[in-house]
Amino acid sequence: MLKIKKGDTVKVIAGKDRDKQGKVIAVNQKNHTVLVEGVNMVKKHTKPSMANQEGGIISQEAALDISNVMLVHDGKATRVGFKMDGDKKVRYAKSTGDIID
Repeated sequence: MLKIKKGDTVKVIAGKDRDKQGKVIAVNQKNHTVLVEGVNMVKKHTKPSMANQEGGIISQEAALDISNVMLVHDGKATRVGFKMDGDKKVRYAKSTGDIID
């Protein structure tokens, strides 16, 4: 089970987009990568198709390794842990001890 989920706000802690924040669009559990909105933008050359009539160069997000992002909780980046809340496994912020979800 990964500590980052779709919809979380994360901060990039390594790479060319260091210190940028964004919302997680997708998580790939198999490759341990995440897509973050507006971060790690790359240019992609596309042929004209039914969906995109003109084709050309489009800008889109590329995957980041999950180890290069950190969850943002209450405006600060924090590590994430798991603990049992009754009979349910929940994520919690290690900096404050607050339950995230």
